[in-house]
Amino acid sequence: MPVTERRPMSPSTLERVLVDGPAGALEADLNDPGEPRRGIALIAHPNPVQGGTKDNKVVTTLAKTLFGLGYVAIRPNFRGVGASAGAFDHGNGETEDLLAVARYASARFGTLPLLLAGFSFGAFVQTRVAQSLKAARLVLVGPAVNRFPAATVPPDTLVIHGEHDDVVPLAAVLDWA
Repeated sequence: MPVTERRPMSPSTLERVLVDGPAGALEADLNDPGEPRRGIALIAHPNPVQGGTKDNKVVTTLAKTLFGLGYVAIRPNFRGVGASAGAFDHGNGETEDLLAVARYASARFGTLPLLLAGFSFGAFVQTRVAQSLKAARLVLVGPAVNRFPAATVPPDTLVIHGEHDDVVPLAAVLDWA
């Protein structure tokens, strides 16, 4: 699909939605570039226990970039974060949360290609989501592979990781990859 000129993501394209999740409502920010849509990008945030939210700067940068490429960008707060119901569940419930948001996005926008993206804990959760859904692409930033048991991912997964990361050494990510 040729890349067409897109407008930048802005407050005028932002829609706040509540999605029915397994533990109650899930708060999400959705930016729709309009037709033609390249796909749906489901973007997951860092560990909520350490302050991670849908408004994390890496998560919002991923959303802006993917929106600019023509994807519907949807960033939910995991359970217990912001207006999302429930409580932290160590990745299990959070995986179910993302599956619920993916179902919502598919029902709303149709069978578009699905791109799963996540940062740190969100990357770990997306490796789990990818075990249940057929994703056209995975984009994992700073995957916390030494903190959480990340699942095996397809060989064409895009992994972005800092050489001097203080939390997850690059060597741990290379060993996992």
